[in-house]
Amino acid sequence: MQDCEVSPYNLLPEVLKEFHLPDDIIIYDSTLRDGEQMPGISFSPEQKLCLAKKLDECNVPEIEVGFPAVSKSEVATIQTIAHEGLKAKLLVLSRLKKEDIDAAIDSDADIILLFIASSPLHLRYKLHLTEEEIKEKVIFAIQYAKDHGLTPSFSTEDSTRTPLPFLEDLVVTAYKTGAKRIGFTDTVGCATPQTIHYLISHMRPLVPLPFSAHLHNDFGLSVINALTALSSGVTHVCTTINGWGERAGNVPLEQLVMTLKILYQKDLGIDTTQLRELSEMVANFVKMPIPKTQPFVGDNIFTHESGIHVAAILENPRTYEPIAPSLVGGNRAFVIGKHSGKRIIRHFCHQNDIRCDETTLAQCTIKIKELVQKEGYISNDKVAKILHDMVEEKDD
Repeated sequence: MQDCEVSPYNLLPEVLKEFHLPDDIIIYDSTLRDGEQMPGISFSPEQKLCLAKKLDECNVPEIEVGFPAVSKSEVATIQTIAHEGLKAKLLVLSRLKKEDIDAAIDSDADIILLFIASSPLHLRYKLHLTEEEIKEKVIFAIQYAKDHGLTPSFSTEDSTRTPLPFLEDLVVTAYKTGAKRIGFTDTVGCATPQTIHYLISHMRPLVPLPFSAHLHNDFGLSVINALTALSSGVTHVCTTINGWGERAGNVPLEQLVMTLKILYQKDLGIDTTQLRELSEMVANFVKMPIPKTQPFVGDNIFTHESGIHVAAILENPRTYEPIAPSLVGGNRAFVIGKHSGKRIIRHFCHQNDIRCDETTLAQCTIKIKELVQKEGYISNDKVAKILHDMVEEKDD
């Protein structure tokens, strides 16, 4: 049996048309930085190290491990991770300030993600700077980071609310100064996929550098915007485990990786069988439950109650599961409820070695469904007791 069964239209040339994904796609995960900026969340140094090692074990190629300027403790934690000998490149965030860059230098990270806001809204109400002053800061920061042995990446914050001429000017300035990567951000997740395509398509041809995209999920568009960014020339995409982060969060690691792997047949080499474990690790650290309907990692994703669904799944799981649970480290489960039928009760009997004839099975199904209607929930232990009692009564 196949591990997945998705729409046969997905890869047709007439469907894809101008949608072309790059050969080399790099995920850089920001759970340890942007994920930690979720209100009320703070990872301990031990938790950060544990998560970094797990991401590395899953073959995530780049990990944004923190914001060194936050504290000396943050620098020390990043140093610990940097000395762990991980395969992944380590990235750190930095404002265009000497003290921020100095902290990044001390952290022993590989790449510094230099950023500054560029939209009129941020320039007027947050930075109180002119466009020319922003350019001066860009030139200083990139040159300073480069002179001190760091690989500089430069990103505009709030790119999608910045005038295109200024975006283009900053991209060219960053390149001429020595930036090795250009970052594009949809800081408040307010751009449509068409806008993402428009902006990146205009900026991408300006310089021979890789582009990255950092996209938020305020309108629920982070994954489709990530795919659009990739098809428009971006090669690096920022994710977080479970999509957690500020406000509505970021591009969920598990959703983007699985979408690329299954729907577009772009395997990034990330070990997807550990996605569920990775998801649960973060949830336990932050003491925040994973939504039951969270794609790929939520409890309901491979759990079935409906009699029609269960009957079909017992014949062929792909009928209502486009992928095998094992692909993401999950497990299939059946729940008995008001929508259940005889098929799931029969399956339950078989699993629990309860011998039940068809007449008794039908009677048990009716009784169990009535009980669920009345109580709202019925445990497997209670189901087993009802079945045992009715079987014994029948035998008597």
